[in-house]
Amino acid sequence: MPSATSFAQHTSDHYDNYEKDRQTKSQDVLYTTSNGVPMPHPYEAQRMGENGPLLLQDFHLIDLISHFDRERIPERVVHAKGSGAHGEFVCTDPLDDLCSADIFSAKGKRCPLTIRFSTVGGESGSHDLARDPRGFSVKMRTDEGNWDIVANNTPVFFLRDPAKFPHFIHTQKRDPQTHLSHSDDSTAFWDYLSQNPESIHQVMILMGDRGIPDGYRFMHGYLGHTIKLMNKNNDWVYCQLHMKSMQGIKFITQEDSANYSPDYSQKDLFEAIEKGDYPKWSVEVQTMTPKEAEELWERQKINVFDLTHVWPQKQFPLRKVGEMILNENVRNYFAEVEQVAFNPSHMPPGIEPSADPVFQSRLFSYPDTHRHRIGANHQQLPVNAPRTGYMPGNFQRDGQMAFYNQGARPSYLSSIEPIQFRERTIDLDKAHSHFIGNAVSFLSEIRPEDFNAPRTLWEKVFDDGARERFVNNVAGKMAVCPNKEILKRQIAIFREVSDELAKRLEKATGIEGYEGIANMQFNGTHNGMARDQKLRNANGMKSQFGVSVSVNNGAPRRGTHKRLEEKESNGTNGTNGTNDAH
Repeated sequence: MPSATSFAQHTSDHYDNYEKDRQTKSQDVLYTTSNGVPMPHPYEAQRMGENGPLLLQDFHLIDLISHFDRERIPERVVHAKGSGAHGEFVCTDPLDDLCSADIFSAKGKRCPLTIRFSTVGGESGSHDLARDPRGFSVKMRTDEGNWDIVANNTPVFFLRDPAKFPHFIHTQKRDPQTHLSHSDDSTAFWDYLSQNPESIHQVMILMGDRGIPDGYRFMHGYLGHTIKLMNKNNDWVYCQLHMKSMQGIKFITQEDSANYSPDYSQKDLFEAIEKGDYPKWSVEVQTMTPKEAEELWERQKINVFDLTHVWPQKQFPLRKVGEMILNENVRNYFAEVEQVAFNPSHMPPGIEPSADPVFQSRLFSYPDTHRHRIGANHQQLPVNAPRTGYMPGNFQRDGQMAFYNQGARPSYLSSIEPIQFRERTIDLDKAHSHFIGNAVSFLSEIRPEDFNAPRTLWEKVFDDGARERFVNNVAGKMAVCPNKEILKRQIAIFREVSDELAKRLEKATGIEGYEGIANMQFNGTHNGMARDQKLRNANGMKSQFGVSVSVNNGAPRRGTHKRLEEKESNGTNGTNGTNDAH
């Protein structure tokens, strides 16, 4: 029986084996079956005589065909079409005064990373230049575990109520009867938007110039969600994360997009890296204190928990933390892009989630979909595995594809062979306070403040050319929607942004929209601007229970962080007492 030492000599690190495989050339390998048996030729098949049936005993053929039948894993339900590359993050401006995460602790601190860019709604074979938001996901392999930043190229999204997400994505897919996409029938697209007016901020961005970025190198990335940064004293601030393209931003017009390859963004990224034109992004943060978050709602009606709202940069300026560079193309797309799995709940110590409801929902949804799509042990795949200075161990055993099954170590918390622990460095009680209150079935409502940022885009950010292109883009998308009632509703929503915009759309489409949303009822959102209270509740809900239209629309209003303030003033950890935090 071989000794443990000799066995170890023949069982090298799995990641090293993976690196050898991905770098080995065809000339250096021998053709074999999956179990390593050499075969003289890949095209051979055994049959009964020169013209008889095939033989079941031919493992080579059965091995070949059966694996071929299983080559595809389910494509992502969202962000199916994507491109990726490897690179590095370097901290240029330490953030240790605000965050205890090791990666931000010192100038020059580095970690390897992988970024996957993608479109959102289309299937894996869809066009790279579809008018669609772009995914911008980063896996940073820090010394304290992986940090996955699951972001987009827009600072907002179409919704702020998490239960809407599956419904919205369904409207972006092919029609269940005709199997047509939005290119031929945009009914579902406009039907959803016209019933959920809080989507208007994202619509203004999507239908504008940024709706088709010129590849992946010339676009920014935004986490969009609010997170928390905690320092070594366990003081915390709210944070928005930005990744600014150091190449600048460029766009492609709707008309010109048809002249590009369906894989243009993939080709552009790959070829730029191959020739040494490495794309870079500046990583920057906006931060605000809990008190400032309350005041922002009270004074300006901007909700830091609302994915359709943005933080004014003049009030909350960007602070640079570091830079990201992509300097290595993948060797195998499936292994390093299709199998890479991003999970927003992967956060190292010093970075914590906020009460942003859509972010909270994603903390569950992302790892759950990877368990289904790739398997329970997907984090053992080399592209997903952490690279820490310590040997990670836990009691997650077995299941499909368990390459690291933790040897002969006890599979429970043993007193005979105990596992090591590191003391907690984050005061979770201080980080998340005490949430005491009633359970509510919350659904947000549309308010006048929801149109402030979209109006700024139209009036102050877009120039004359951008406005003209915007109107043409929207009119073109509306032209393939045969249901005019839907479009009348959508034009009414645009009228709340700008009467001039609505009139230009009416002229471009030949459709006269409604005067505004004050006399409208929505099936997806409570209408806080309704003149008739009978129109206020979504979908005509009449029950006095469960409507839960709150005065703060889910924002952190004055008193939200009361427990935090009490603990700071009393110098206690706040484990006793029953004062409401929310």
